[in-house]
Amino acid sequence: MESKEAGLPLVFVHGMRVSGTMWRPVIRAIGQRHPTAAPDLPGHGDRRGEPFSIPGAVAAVNQAVDALGGRAMLVGLSLGGYVAIATAAAHPDRVLGTVAMGCTALPRGLFGAVYRGAARLAARHPQQADRLSAFAFRRALPPPQAQAMVSGGLSCGITPSIIKAVGEMDPMASLSAYPGPVWLVNGERDHFRRHERLFLRACRDGRLIIRPGCGHLTSLTDTADLIRHVRDAAAVVTARIHGSSIPEGVQ
Repeated sequence: MESKEAGLPLVFVHGMRVSGTMWRPVIRAIGQRHPTAAPDLPGHGDRRGEPFSIPGAVAAVNQAVDALGGRAMLVGLSLGGYVAIATAAAHPDRVLGTVAMGCTALPRGLFGAVYRGAARLAARHPQQADRLSAFAFRRALPPPQAQAMVSGGLSCGITPSIIKAVGEMDPMASLSAYPGPVWLVNGERDHFRRHERLFLRACRDGRLIIRPGCGHLTSLTDTADLIRHVRDAAAVVTARIHGSSIPEGVQ
């Protein structure tokens, strides 16, 4: 699966309240060269109704890695980025590299309190919160990306348990424990980049990429640019596997 001919296996990890369908435009554009998977995390998509936990989410990603041959590179956005980091630390022999997008903030102080309050409100009125989320996706994203975000269903009612689970994580310890390459990719306008330098310092083999003009959601708008970052990371991992030189211009 990891030969240059087959392409590096890629597991895409979705964000909070959406599902694996959010990655369909990216996976479609990547094409057939890379084996891909985009699992639903507990409480999301086809697994709505299940309780969410970080260990359960890590298990879901690990099962997707299994389905691709036992080793893969992870790409996660927002909640998916935190889960990708946790999975890399738990299974460093199976995670060949990690692209963690929009997930370099610690839920502390007022920042965390705002999200906990919004999550409690969403849980009290889940149907209204789902409709509001769908409206926000359609306002922020082009139609193909917006449709991908909502087509697997929305799960706003589970957000308090997600916020609590992420708040109890120690992403710095996870990054420090993982020996493989990590790409921290943030939109220039993403409010989740507030602790990106702390996250970068925690990485044993990390690099930070800022995408100009992008926010948290709008990082999905330019599919071609996003895919370029994923392919560049995959090229680095593949070169290391095969002991070859990294292509010029790739970070």
